[in-house]
Amino acid sequence: MNSLLSFLRLLHARRRLITAMAVREIRAQYVGSSLGLLWTLIHPLVMISVFWFVFSVGFKAKPLNGDVPFIVWLTAGLAPWYIFSDIISGSTNIIVAHSHLVKKTIFSPQILPVVKILSGMVTHAIFLLVLLVLLVFQQMPFSLYYFQAGYYLFCMLVLALGISWTLSALNVFVRDVAQLVTVLLQVGFWVTPIFWDITMMPPKVQWFLKLNPVYYIIQGYRDSFITFQPFWNHLSYTVYYWLVTLGMLTSGAYIFKKLKPQFPDVL
Repeated sequence: MNSLLSFLRLLHARRRLITAMAVREIRAQYVGSSLGLLWTLIHPLVMISVFWFVFSVGFKAKPLNGDVPFIVWLTAGLAPWYIFSDIISGSTNIIVAHSHLVKKTIFSPQILPVVKILSGMVTHAIFLLVLLVLLVFQQMPFSLYYFQAGYYLFCMLVLALGISWTLSALNVFVRDVAQLVTVLLQVGFWVTPIFWDITMMPPKVQWFLKLNPVYYIIQGYRDSFITFQPFWNHLSYTVYYWLVTLGMLTSGAYIFKKLKPQFPDVL
C-alpha cells in the first residue's frame, strides 16, 4: 500500500512532465506527415471497415443478438483491444527508447509506461467517438450504461500498467522480449473474442478462454454500449479479474523496482 501511495504521489509531482512527454510522443508519431493527427482517425476507421467487410459482408458473421448491427458489436470489441495492444507493444521498448533519460539519476523511469498510457488515450477517444457515431447512425438506444465503460477502461489501464512494468524492465536485459510480445499480441487478438462470439465454443473451451483477463474488458464494453448489463452481474468474474490484475500490478511493480538500479549499466 505504501508503494502504491508513493507511486501516486510521484505521478502527481511529475504530472506536467508526464503530460509534456505524452504530447511529444503523439506529435513524434506524425512528424513530417501532411495529415498529422488525422491519422488517429484514419487508422481506426480503416481497421473497422476492413474487419466489417471481411466478416460481415464476406463471411456473413453476426453477433449472438441479431438485433445488434455487426459493425457496432465489432467496434465495441475493437476499441478496448486496440488501446490495450498499443500500450503493451509501446511500453515494452519504452525504457530502451528513453535510455538517455533513464541514465539520469533524477529521472523516475517508472512513469514511462504511464506516458504511453496517456498518449494512447487519444486514439482510444477517437475509437469511442466512432462507436458513438455508429450507435446514433444505427438508431440504437442511449443509456447511462455508456458511462460504465469508464470503469472497464480503468480496469484495463491497471492491468496494462502492471504488464508494462514487467515487460519494459525485462526488455532492457533481454531484447527478444519485444519480439515475443509482438507474437503474443497477434495470437491474443485472434484468441480473444473480438470479432467472433465466445458462445460459438463448447462450454469447456469458453471457461478456458475466459481465463484471459482481457475478455472481461471486451465483454464489459459490449455490456456498457450494447446489452446494458451492470458489471456486478458478473460478480465472480469481476473478483477473478481483480485478483489477477492486482497480482500483475504488484508483481510488475516488484520486478521493475528490483531491476531499475541496473538499467543505467545495461543501457
